[in-house]
Amino acid sequence: MKTNEIPKDGLEGFKQNWKVDGIAGFLVFLLALPLSLGIAKASEFPPAMGVLTAMIGGIFVSFLAGSRLTIKGPAAGLITICAGAVTELGGGAEGWHLALGVIVVAAIIQVGAGFLKFGSLSDFFPHSAVHGMLAAIGLIIFSKQIHILLGIDPSTLKGMEPIELYKLIPHSVANADPRVTLVGVISLLIIFGMPLLKAKIFKSVPAPMVVLLVTIPMALIMDFQHTEPAFDLVKIGDFWASVGFNADFSAIGNPIFWKYVFMFLFVNSLESLLTVKAIDGLDPWKRVSNPNKDLVAVGAGNALSGLLGGLPMISEVARSSANINFGGRTRWANFFHGFFLLLAMLLFIPVIEKIPNSALAALLIAVGYRLASPNEFFKTYKIGAEQLVIFVITIVVTVATDLLIGVGSGILVKFIFHILNGAPLRSLFKARYEFVENNGEYLISVKDAAIFSNLIGFKKLFARLSPGKKVIINFADARIVDHSFMEQLHHFEEEYPHNGGSVSAVGFEHFQFFSNHPLAGRKISAGSQTKLEIKLSPRQIELRKFAENNELIYIPQKIRNAMKYRNFPIEKGAKILYEENMLVKYVNFGKIEVSDVTVSEGAGIAQHDTVITVMHVSDLENQIPAFSLEPERLWTKLSELSFGKDIDFKAHPNFSSKYYLRGEDEAVVQQFFQENVIAFLESNPAIHIESQRNKLLVYEKRDTLSPTEIQSVLLFLEGFMNTLNKIEVTAV
Repeated sequence: MKTNEIPKDGLEGFKQNWKVDGIAGFLVFLLALPLSLGIAKASEFPPAMGVLTAMIGGIFVSFLAGSRLTIKGPAAGLITICAGAVTELGGGAEGWHLALGVIVVAAIIQVGAGFLKFGSLSDFFPHSAVHGMLAAIGLIIFSKQIHILLGIDPSTLKGMEPIELYKLIPHSVANADPRVTLVGVISLLIIFGMPLLKAKIFKSVPAPMVVLLVTIPMALIMDFQHTEPAFDLVKIGDFWASVGFNADFSAIGNPIFWKYVFMFLFVNSLESLLTVKAIDGLDPWKRVSNPNKDLVAVGAGNALSGLLGGLPMISEVARSSANINFGGRTRWANFFHGFFLLLAMLLFIPVIEKIPNSALAALLIAVGYRLASPNEFFKTYKIGAEQLVIFVITIVVTVATDLLIGVGSGILVKFIFHILNGAPLRSLFKARYEFVENNGEYLISVKDAAIFSNLIGFKKLFARLSPGKKVIINFADARIVDHSFMEQLHHFEEEYPHNGGSVSAVGFEHFQFFSNHPLAGRKISAGSQTKLEIKLSPRQIELRKFAENNELIYIPQKIRNAMKYRNFPIEKGAKILYEENMLVKYVNFGKIEVSDVTVSEGAGIAQHDTVITVMHVSDLENQIPAFSLEPERLWTKLSELSFGKDIDFKAHPNFSSKYYLRGEDEAVVQQFFQENVIAFLESNPAIHIESQRNKLLVYEKRDTLSPTEIQSVLLFLEGFMNTLNKIEVTAV
């Protein structure tokens, strides 16, 4: 079990966590190598320069960064800007050198922005507009890479706009190279097929590396080197000779130069800052990063990378999420990922040059799909129809024009919606509230509007609140509260109680919600109280009937209650978004709450939500030590180093082979698992049991349960608690 002790930083952190961070860094390296090559090639940069960028991001920037778990490297979100800069500044080697000058100038400004503490400005941009920009980038990436996957000469595609490239797809399909296409299609099957495999071991194996392990032998067997055009294989050349002072600043008087300076600065900084914020939410130890320090570090890394020939880097969201999933604990995981990339470029360039470009195109098509997948549209619509309108408009304008105009149009539409929904002009950019401190309580009365454009003012207010107080935020005098503010409020509700105290949001009784989502925007409704209509789904109707038949209280609404699950292993490296479909029952040993919990793992394009039916047991009389018990799998055997030692019982080999047991105090845990407890667990199907703060969390699988399955787990829980009542634990 991961200890709740915060990992040390610096050299002490290296001594404490080098094995764990080394493993995480190696696994991230396996993910980063092919992606860095593909991103660089799609950006019209030499492929190896993507690896150079990631090396600098790991070996150099890790010591400067203000975040501990983010992985620095090239990002797919900057492909269109990099490729555009190279093309518009002359193309080929000339365009590359001039684009490097653009990167260095943008990086210097970025460092200055960090020192001036502009990191918080990322909150100004509404999520729907930012996600729309990223979705548009995904569509642009796909428009070109699909032709590369089919074996089309990339030189024939230069200068084409995304719409033209989409129109060209039927022609490319008709003229596809069958062998190159086969490699690309198999790569896509691996990338999209591996996540469908249920075994947890597959989640720890990076699909991009599996793609290389399969497609390099395919290219060798089909003799691509001698039978296919040169553009079908990765070309590295003399990498180390090409690393040097490569930036050219001779176009600094050209308006195009400055156009791309600001595009790099805007998208690079925004993506990086949003990733830092998202990864903080997944940090198992809830550490808070310094966004301004991280902006300085990324800027310094970009300056060095641009001077030497590399791409711009960001705190990359998919690799950072993977780092957490692989057990990374400190900034040393980022360092190790860069170190392993350095070794690869010292030892394995001949192997890298056997990689088919269609395999790299498949990786980028997958990235593009995840940025603009139907699920992104659905998730946006669930938050509110107005969010979907902003999202779609941003996509359309970005694809038709460029990124800055696209995001600007999304922000403009957002302002129009807010004004139409009652936001006073005086509150568009100024946070208006009344603040009173009274007997250990903070009373905050929000006035007019709490929206994305005045969010920074509210964040400053939250930041100056002393810990350990009771905070009451009253929205009765507000006219509109948007999704951006609700998400920030959700973060505050999660973070503030970690140091004691509580947060209560009140005054929404007369608001009309824009959707059923718990973080949906809302506006004041004229007249009497308006309640959001709840239309029960077939599952909810089934659960309501189950509750009636079993004397349970049924609550179908979505409830934000992350603190309830604080420190349980289920939320380590993840976020509890909300719970719904709660079934409540008071029994002789305590209070049981059965609910469907939505757990968000990863961030950005790596984010995926899982709904798990769990049983939360509280008000226990027995003193129970902190532990985590889960069915033994191949993954659990491999994860001991990162996630804690398995506590074995030599006298009970069947139990030890059936379960993976972790606990901070091994002696107390062993005392707790006495003969009768072990016998009971051995005689029942394997199940997950977690204990924290003298509360239990029980779930059968990482999925929802039917009423019949819920009844089965409730019977198990009753038997387990009856068994516990027969033992005594002298210390916890």
